[in-house]
Amino acid sequence: MANDPLISPSDQAAIAAAVREAEARTTGEIYCVVAEDSSDYFETPLAWAAGVALLGPALLLMLGAPVALPDLTPDWSAAQTAQAAARQSLLDAILLQLVLFVVTALVVSLDAVRLRLTPRGLKRDRVRREALAHFAAKNLHATRERTGVLIYVSLDEHMAELIADAGIAGQVPPEAWEKPMAALMAGLKRREPSAGFAAAIALCADILAERFPAKPGDNPNELPDAVVLLPRG
Repeated sequence: MANDPLISPSDQAAIAAAVREAEARTTGEIYCVVAEDSSDYFETPLAWAAGVALLGPALLLMLGAPVALPDLTPDWSAAQTAQAAARQSLLDAILLQLVLFVVTALVVSLDAVRLRLTPRGLKRDRVRREALAHFAAKNLHATRERTGVLIYVSLDEHMAELIADAGIAGQVPPEAWEKPMAALMAGLKRREPSAGFAAAIALCADILAERFPAKPGDNPNELPDAVVLLPRG
């Protein structure tokens, strides 16, 4: 991840500086995480393969295409009984479904294809789940005034999540974070991550400083300022 051209060392330094500047204005603690992905979506190839294998023969029949595989027992064809013909047809269908399953699974397993064919709702759920997991794992819920804020970006999904601890959530409505998140995503879309993060962090600081202003002489830095980079899982 450290070699990813989207998040260069200079970007990392700029993001950390933006966090330090923001936290000088508020007792809130901002913690940034950038992950390459939030899931392997292993179920996506299996789901597509099962669907194609199940529906493929029926669709081919509807289109008038043959669904039988080449006759594996040509010497029997002249004297084949109705029962043997039924068994052969069933075998052909099963073999065709197996081929469709394997080919579809292999194609959809390709990273670019798998991500495109994964439902957006599932990706959003996985990104949210991973953000919550990191919020808990990094003890963002353990700051003195429960004012931790996690900004989590998942690059492969092109999605981000912002999670605010209980001390903030009770005073800041969820829609207040829409503008910071929009600024973040705009910067990432332009492939200017440091600018996107800096804009989002500054807007978060505006929100936090209004309700949780810094206390002169009593504003400890409880969480690291450096952005955390997570490699592909």
